[in-house]
Amino acid sequence: MTDSFTNIFTHHIYEPLVRYDADLKIEPALATSWEVLEPTRVRFKLREGVTFQGGETFGADDVQMSLMRAVDPKSPLRGNLPGLTAVEIVDDLTVDLILAGPTPLLNNYLTNVFIMDKGWLETHNAVAPIDASQGEEGYTTNNANGTGPFKLESRRPDALNVLVNNEGWWDTPQHNLTRIEHTPIGSDATRVAALLSGEIDLIEPAPLQDADRIEGTEGVHMLQNPGLRSIMMGINMGDELVDGNVDGNPLKDLRVRQAMYHALNMDLIRDRIMRGKSRVTGSLIAPEVKGFSEAMDERLAYDPEKAKALLTEAGYPDGFAFNLNCPNDRYVNDEGICQAMAAMLAQAGFQPRLVTEPRQMHFQKVDNRQVDVFMLGWATLPMLDGFSVLSAMLATPGGEYGTFTPNGYSNAKVDELTKAVAVEIDEEKRQALMQEALMLAKSDIPWLPLHQQPLSWAARDTVEIPQAADDLVRLWYAKIKK
Repeated sequence: MTDSFTNIFTHHIYEPLVRYDADLKIEPALATSWEVLEPTRVRFKLREGVTFQGGETFGADDVQMSLMRAVDPKSPLRGNLPGLTAVEIVDDLTVDLILAGPTPLLNNYLTNVFIMDKGWLETHNAVAPIDASQGEEGYTTNNANGTGPFKLESRRPDALNVLVNNEGWWDTPQHNLTRIEHTPIGSDATRVAALLSGEIDLIEPAPLQDADRIEGTEGVHMLQNPGLRSIMMGINMGDELVDGNVDGNPLKDLRVRQAMYHALNMDLIRDRIMRGKSRVTGSLIAPEVKGFSEAMDERLAYDPEKAKALLTEAGYPDGFAFNLNCPNDRYVNDEGICQAMAAMLAQAGFQPRLVTEPRQMHFQKVDNRQVDVFMLGWATLPMLDGFSVLSAMLATPGGEYGTFTPNGYSNAKVDELTKAVAVEIDEEKRQALMQEALMLAKSDIPWLPLHQQPLSWAARDTVEIPQAADDLVRLWYAKIKK
């Protein structure tokens, strides 16, 4: 899986060559330095004295295998490292990354590609990557051997995952934790009750509707800050609906997608569901992300009557049925948002069938394009750049591009601009190219932008942890106060 939650959990065990610090600045990790020898060759010096949790020595052969494993055509991570064609070993602690062309965001990409031990992979027949979105499992599904701050003690994906402190970590710990017990709890009410009872120490996300209750309880507090994650609905634009009651696919018609847009009252959702904490947006990226412009932030007006007129004009005066797929345990108030949207769409003449499921089931359907209208949140990680949306969500699927692009969407000009952005070194030119591509895609409406969600965590007063704008819980910075 490639969702942010899975990646940040894995980051507690494995490490990349470079990483984001608590302020989202890139710093050395398993690599100590890097140098662009030529536009298509970048040399990385590796950290000496690092060992894997199984006792193996870290070196260049591990980097070579791990990076090439990540770009394998079968790997769900292939979009995280576009343009990598080879990794050449210079010596035991030096590698050259060979690129198809200039790659201005190389280090940003590398923050999300973890280094694994070559011998361990070979021993356990795990050199070839698995695709969890296809239901595949392998040795690496439930076992781990990284260089990171914590070791995997046990794993029960839907019940309890336990990490313990890695005493042999090469870095100086900024945390004081000895054990992490991660308990997936889908129900907001159950999650809050577990925090308030002292059963658990930190919850993410914390439901906004319980913020006053949490703040009013002795010994616990909310952590809330502006976030980068944009919440949106993807739209199937293939030839057929996945689960409809009409022939063909009405969603291919721009007028129908415009009608959906006009049907959504995001100001009401902000005020009622999000307790005034979200930022209503017309953009797929937050203002803090490179590539943003004020023009792309403008929304189509809430107008249910116009939505009905557009539906009628498109030939669907009575609407049509489709599934509205949402997770119920991934984003802030995700199920409540989708319940409200389903009611709004029905009021405008559509026939949505709301389907809410745990994140694993939801994203498996999304990965396999078994959805018609579906919720996705995107914080532009690991790039923190508009190219993240262009390459993964708007480009025509193929190779490392279009991993999450809605079924059937393709715009040749957007593709052309996206590929130009990928290799443009001049920052001003990159910005202009990104903005042009994002505006073109905006007019096509393959995605319905909703809002940038707030960061909403809650913790016991004994927990001290920084909250970065990307909404990822980095427990290697956490401390339990005595």
